Amino acid sequence: MGVITCTLADFDSVVAPSRLFNALSIDSHNFLPKVVPHFVKSVEFVEGDSTTVGCVKNINFPDEAPYRYVKTRVDEIDCNNLYLKYTSIEGDIFPDTLECAVYENKYEASGTGTHYKMVAHYHMKGDNVMDEEEIQSAKQGIQMMFKAIEDHLIANPQVYA
Repeated sequence: MGVITCTLADFDSVVAPSRLFNALSIDSHNFLPKVVPHFVKSVEFVEGDSTTVGCVKNINFPDEAPYRYVKTRVDEIDCNNLYLKYTSIEGDIFPDTLECAVYENKYEASGTGTHYKMVAHYHMKGDNVMDEEEIQSAKQGIQMMFKAIEDHLIANPQVYA
């Protein structure tokens, strides 16, 4: 099994790191379906809660999306250093060539805002490789979702303040 590593997001934001971390990592199960329902329909906990290693949640996509769901597991969470590592372990989002995907998310202070970076590690089945179009599509989706979340947090400065 080969592993393909790529950076899916590398953004700067005017929003404070703790606010983005809370919105995207700690309270994402409440925040995302409200703010970006066109990306995330609902999030259900299968095991644990959002602040515990081993937490498993089922992320459901809207009816018009090409996929129905993805199940993720929290592998590491460091609230002091604003770091989250999780693995997508199941879902119809996976092509037949992919075993799982591990994501590392880091929110760092940068100027008056945040530098956000998301690195993906795609664990491929056999000798398969990741299609560059799939990577670009993932990057575009993350960028659009991040922009919508950032706009909401800017417009609502009391949220996660």
